Amino acid sequence: MSKRDFYEILAVGKKASSDEIKKAYRKLAMQHHPDRNPGNKDAEAKFKEATEAYETLRDDQKRAAYDQYGHDAFGQGGGNGGGRGFGQGGQGAEGFDFNDIFNNFSDIFGDFGGGRQTKKRSSSPRGSDVRYNLEISLEEAFRGVTQKISFTIPVICEPCNGAGGEKLETCSTCKGNGKIRAQQGFFIVERTCTSCAGVGQIIRNPCKICRGEGRVSKEKTLSVKIPAGVEDENRIRLSEEGEAGARGGKAGDLYVYISIRKHQFFTRKTDDIHFEMPIKFTTAALGGSIEIPTIDGTKAKLQISEGSQNGDQLRLKSKGMSVINSGGRRGDMYVKINIETPIKLSSEERDLLMKLDKMMQSKSSNPKSESFFKKVGDFFG
Repeated sequence: MSKRDFYEILAVGKKASSDEIKKAYRKLAMQHHPDRNPGNKDAEAKFKEATEAYETLRDDQKRAAYDQYGHDAFGQGGGNGGGRGFGQGGQGAEGFDFNDIFNNFSDIFGDFGGGRQTKKRSSSPRGSDVRYNLEISLEEAFRGVTQKISFTIPVICEPCNGAGGEKLETCSTCKGNGKIRAQQGFFIVERTCTSCAGVGQIIRNPCKICRGEGRVSKEKTLSVKIPAGVEDENRIRLSEEGEAGARGGKAGDLYVYISIRKHQFFTRKTDDIHFEMPIKFTTAALGGSIEIPTIDGTKAKLQISEGSQNGDQLRLKSKGMSVINSGGRRGDMYVKINIETPIKLSSEERDLLMKLDKMMQSKSSNPKSESFFKKVGDFFG
């Protein structure tokens, strides 16, 4: 079967510029790349065909030979042999260099994440981010607080100042890139070089304290400022207070996650405080004034209306939690009334209640219960 014209494959004219050829190949490669068409043999064949065409037309000398002699310019193998399949070790069975395609990907597009790293590493690996869980009280969350925290973490080795030692040499395994590549069938897998831990350099005279790593484990103490109004599971970021990077690499960040202890009285819902208040049934019936605690440590006077019912909710404006970064604004406080039924009555108390109950039989003092039992009577009537 005769090979298709390379210009036809890329859908460009014979006078197309290098940029036009590159753009055309990028479009086809994005469309037919095996990563986007798993198991599609037709797409794989088109991808190889487009790559072979691009490999020829991107090179001025190869393109000139192709323009003059066509496919015969490269012998019976045709071009670079791109349609013949790939062997191990980076070169195709018919002389097609897979590594050249791999390099072209890094030049043309980064969508498939695997281009050769052509520049030597300019810095050591960044240290890892660290999470610290900090529990505080609801009162501390209300007013804000500065807390000291201590933890053990890799820090810069002081004797070598994080360098790891002396006599730095380029790693012979990765040639200073910090990464090495291995071909697995059609694809190239890139991984961190184990010889230099991704740094790209080998230390011939390592520091005796850190053994060439440039960091040591040490207890660290920091002061963390927690703003007023912070909520449960909020996090505070401390830049570059995480693990030190190996061999002078930039430190990671520290993330302090806040958890708020359960309070004996108050329940928080966003910026509001909810509080359940038990009162005597006589107070509910007659009304009255009571004092209740608030989150800011003061007392608030609460007026109970005559005839208050169990579950009634009263609102105290601006007596709730601090609103974070609001300049002192606060939420509200909601007080739910729980009417307590008396227990362990004395004989005198029982007699008085029985007299009261008889007196109330002839009055409409309990409209809800009277209405309910009337409906029950009608239901069975």
